[in-house]
Amino acid sequence: MNTNSVMLSESLKVDTVTNKIIYVKLKRGFDILFGLFGILLMVPIAFIIKAVSIYNRDYHSIFYKQQRIGKNGKLFFMYKFRTMVPNADEVLIELMRTNPSFRNEYYINKKVKNDPRITKVGRFLRKTSLDEVPQFINVLLGNMSLVGNRPYLPYEKEDMGEYFKIITSTKPGLTGIWQVSGRSNTTFQKRLMLEKDYSIHFNLKKDLDIIGKTIVQVFKKDGAE
Repeated sequence: MNTNSVMLSESLKVDTVTNKIIYVKLKRGFDILFGLFGILLMVPIAFIIKAVSIYNRDYHSIFYKQQRIGKNGKLFFMYKFRTMVPNADEVLIELMRTNPSFRNEYYINKKVKNDPRITKVGRFLRKTSLDEVPQFINVLLGNMSLVGNRPYLPYEKEDMGEYFKIITSTKPGLTGIWQVSGRSNTTFQKRLMLEKDYSIHFNLKKDLDIIGKTIVQVFKKDGAE
């Protein structure tokens, strides 16, 4: 390799690193801005949800936190509006033990359509994606981003297999390529492939495209369960 080729190669590497630094800083700036906006939006929604829950004789917390896998495999607590019965984890264990069709669907997709654990209020929140609004807290804290891969549950690490390291090399997001590619209609394996591709080829243009598609899906209520 001649001197000019070496210089060109080094120059391209510098440009790539510089572009990545600019992208990361811009992304964090947007995350802080939208994180603050999302939290302001969350307050009136929380009051309404609490009022409806009390009317339905549900006096438990409207918030739900769950440990998820973050960037580089670091665990964090992700916040959502609660959409399931308070003892959802215990009910899941019982359904997995006694309901073969539920168990088979859960193994394939890691979620189930018409999940009996979802409350009436919760079903509305999921259809409108309002259950995701508290995740703006995570975005502001910096353990999530506005756009990224979906944060996986700790017990899903083994199921992720060879995809784990690549997918967790980027920060998880409030929305991402999985959400705009069928979401509930996408198998777990397909989701891994989509998010691996995002982690390798992420850029500002792709993020803006995902945000645009997410807005459309929220209004269409497409893919949410």
